[in-house]
Amino acid sequence: MTTEVRDDQSARDARDAGGAEDGAPGGRPRRARARVATALAGVVVFVALVAPNGTGNLGPAAFARIPVEALVGVAVLVVLPARPRRVTAALAGVALGGLAVLRLVDWGFHAVLARPFDPVFDWGMFGRAGEFLTASLGGGGALGITAAAGLLAVAVLVCVPLSVLRLTRVAVTRRSTTLRLTGAAGVVWLVCAVLSVELTPGVPVASGSAADLAYDHARQFGASLRDGERFAQEAAVDDFRATPGAQLLTGLRGKDVVVAFVESYGRDAVEDPQFAPDIGAVLAAGGARLRAAGFGSRSAYLTSPTLGGGSWLAHATLLSGLWVDNEQRYRTLLNSDRFTLNRAFRRAGWRTVGVMPGLTRAWPEGRFYGYDRVYGADDLGYRGPRFSWATMPDQFTLAAFERLERARADRAPVMAEIPLLSSHAPWSPLPRLVGWEELGDGSVFASMAGPGAHPDAISSRETSRVRDDYRKALEYSLTTLVSYVEAHGDDDLVLVVLGDHQPSPLVTGEPGSRDVPVSVIARDPRVFERLGGWGWHDGLEPGPDAPVWRMDAFRDRFLTAFGPRGAGGS
Repeated sequence: MTTEVRDDQSARDARDAGGAEDGAPGGRPRRARARVATALAGVVVFVALVAPNGTGNLGPAAFARIPVEALVGVAVLVVLPARPRRVTAALAGVALGGLAVLRLVDWGFHAVLARPFDPVFDWGMFGRAGEFLTASLGGGGALGITAAAGLLAVAVLVCVPLSVLRLTRVAVTRRSTTLRLTGAAGVVWLVCAVLSVELTPGVPVASGSAADLAYDHARQFGASLRDGERFAQEAAVDDFRATPGAQLLTGLRGKDVVVAFVESYGRDAVEDPQFAPDIGAVLAAGGARLRAAGFGSRSAYLTSPTLGGGSWLAHATLLSGLWVDNEQRYRTLLNSDRFTLNRAFRRAGWRTVGVMPGLTRAWPEGRFYGYDRVYGADDLGYRGPRFSWATMPDQFTLAAFERLERARADRAPVMAEIPLLSSHAPWSPLPRLVGWEELGDGSVFASMAGPGAHPDAISSRETSRVRDDYRKALEYSLTTLVSYVEAHGDDDLVLVVLGDHQPSPLVTGEPGSRDVPVSVIARDPRVFERLGGWGWHDGLEPGPDAPVWRMDAFRDRFLTAFGPRGAGGS
């Protein structure tokens, strides 16, 4: 009986290896199908072992590699008894399938955020990605992309283990040949490893990428778990927490202060040759227009904690004075009583507001930041069309702030945070600047989002068009800000204008930094006297040697500069 079972298993293994007799009924077609299936299984496993998990090195040469995991796996599996071999192969296949899905997720994170997936912090990012897709492409488009991604993940998790099991059976059937080939490949792997052979820069032929991927994410997992303790230690240090209101922001008494975040306004916009000539011209012209209106400006760079997305992390970092670069830090911050820049203005007598055109649901974060009032999208009176992800054009957002806050009689000075969204991906369709007196309820924008102007996915457009759309969107946002100052600026208006993060690598290619431009705009020269020690460059465009601060340093430097002893301080 035992002999019969073994014979049956050997026969099945032979058929899997393509060993059916040519003379048997259907022998040749069956053998051809078996060989094709085995070849496909080999391709699936090979790609799962060596495929890059970033956006670079995707050419054919990047796959000219010898995976050490395959060599070790084959050597172990072919010498195991039948039952342990099948169990081990199945478990190895499941693990490799999981790593393959992790590679795909890493690839997506690298493409958009220029970093790998964090298994502790990043689960909430999938929900935010779904919201972005729904707002940009509609429910049907978002559902289609989500379903396709889910089916791909399931296919990988099924196909990889099945492929490993098939290859294991074939290898056992031809054990001697398999061991000889594995030994030869092992020698080649060792030689390539010693000589550091690379056919593509940064991609060694002697591959251990699957093991490296597992190790890197395991190490990242441990570091992420320990990050909460580090953040608590950082948050415990606060030189301004107990400062009386009478000693806060004395250099800005009576001023309306606006902190305006320009979406995706990064250093590449003013330095990358594909954007810099046009954006530089807009900034130069804007600076000249501001000077003609009596306003000055000073500019530098801040290093954002995020890139390509995650604007809320940048907002939290600037306003809290803490480095908030992941979701755990963000949630921990929101559950604390950290003394934010908004709270400092409120303690010193300002009315604090958040003008949030992208806010379409309840936002309990407003209580943490210390706003007296939060205006969501439905509170701003906009009745025009939506422009892709942006619920309304930046011009209407700024006009609504002017109407709802600065135009009120007998009011206290106001401090406002205003995210400007027209330069948010996918950057199409795009509004045009109109006369401020023409805005009304926003219906004037209807013709700008007419037939044929519906948004499409960034990945469906050619790179040159995506970059052109991004540049045009940023030009619109920056020009709108300058026009707002011309139309509504006065001696008591002070603007802090900055980017939240660099755009996605889909736009810029591999980013060189996380820096974003920051500018202070004011008419009162005493504002710039307070900034004398900062060394910021004159105008709206920071030069290549402009100072660079981490974004979490801004709160303390700003409160120091505009405090009682801040004149000329750093």
